[in-house]
Amino acid sequence: MTDIPAPMPLPDRSDGWRDELRATFRLSWPLAAANLLQMLTYAVDVIFIARLGESQLAASALAIALFGLVMWALSGLTGAVAPVAAAELGERAPALRPVRRSVRMALWLALASGIGGIGLCLLLGPLMRATAQEAEITAMALEYNTVLVLSLVPMLFCNVLRNFVSTLDRPILATAITAGGIFVNAAANYSFIFGNFGAPELGLRGAAVATIITTLTTLAAYVLVIRLDPRLHRYRIFGRWWSPDWPRFWHIARIGTPIALTITAEAGIFGAAAFLMGNIGASQLAAHTVALQIAALAFQVPFGVGQAATIRVGYFYGSRNRDGMKRAGWTAIAVGTGFMALTAIAMIAIPKPLLAIYIDPWDPKNAVLVGFALKYIVIAAAFQLVDGMQAVAAGALRGLQDTRVPMWMAAFAYWVPGIGMSLWLGFYTSLEGVGVWIGLATGLSVAALLLTWRWALRDRLGLTTRP
Repeated sequence: MTDIPAPMPLPDRSDGWRDELRATFRLSWPLAAANLLQMLTYAVDVIFIARLGESQLAASALAIALFGLVMWALSGLTGAVAPVAAAELGERAPALRPVRRSVRMALWLALASGIGGIGLCLLLGPLMRATAQEAEITAMALEYNTVLVLSLVPMLFCNVLRNFVSTLDRPILATAITAGGIFVNAAANYSFIFGNFGAPELGLRGAAVATIITTLTTLAAYVLVIRLDPRLHRYRIFGRWWSPDWPRFWHIARIGTPIALTITAEAGIFGAAAFLMGNIGASQLAAHTVALQIAALAFQVPFGVGQAATIRVGYFYGSRNRDGMKRAGWTAIAVGTGFMALTAIAMIAIPKPLLAIYIDPWDPKNAVLVGFALKYIVIAAAFQLVDGMQAVAAGALRGLQDTRVPMWMAAFAYWVPGIGMSLWLGFYTSLEGVGVWIGLATGLSVAALLLTWRWALRDRLGLTTRP
């Protein structure tokens, strides 16, 4: 066999920064687009379920709160295959056997962790009863959740394959597959919720069936493109799938577990903030939800840049090129932070048009909600910069396979100064909801400071020395 070129040519040392900027943009924009499209996929579910009624929408939201947390955490766990495979490519491209074995073990990890995740999701019933949810909503949520959990393992398989195609310089495939999934999801929801196209009318349970169909279709699409693309097919990642490589399995798990816990800690602070806002008032909680959705929408871009940083830094980490690691990390941090600066300006300059994505800000009946949301979105503009910075800095550190200490840094930032400030300002001052948001901004700022500081000291801390 003749060797294929490295998945993404390493930047030329004589003009590295310009080439690195080009390479980072080339890799990050399809990943960011795929993240935004994934949010649109979830929005399709909400649109169709909302037509069933408020009770069904509330039931699905409660089920998704737990399912989504488990799914994103396990996606972080299995997504650790990206820095591992990138380092193998950087060291000895095309690295057919090492990459194949890493992806295979990541699929094994997806299966094992997915089964455990299903068990966690099935604890929804005791959780809802412990939090005194209404019996009718609890029953609907459990019926929905029992079907929905069957999509967890194939979702994690898709996550592993998405990381594989992105690391092999095919991120546009992830974008295209995610876009196609939106149409499949809409058609399946329309069919199985309301009984169209000859399908049974399943109501809320039909939305869960639609998620399973969409996930399996997405998984089939990944398998197909990997089979048809010559560069991807050459790795034969499905060959000898039964053969274990336990050192790689535990290596991926060791890197991925802190990522999963970091995601849980970050998701937890925003979940806790929602409960705090609910204790302040219903209008404040509604305004918080809308403003947070706008912030989350903007966050998908630096999140994609952070994913690209993991891969780019990982390439150079594998080749033991410290200058390349430096360029890749700082370029990604500049790109992610720069984009968030633009969104921050937009939030300050045109807040009402942004709110119009979710509600009608000019409708008098929304006046109270909009009043609170306008206050929160100004603070959201302030933490856009630090949110983008901490996301990309974390991604760059993951490229160095450094995840344990960043986990503790992030957990401390979110839960000590972050929630601490939210509690104090929200309940012991007149700021109330604004105080809760200042607390969120404080937590993200501390996380950004600590993670960027660790990235800046990477050489002195020995993080750039590969074993």
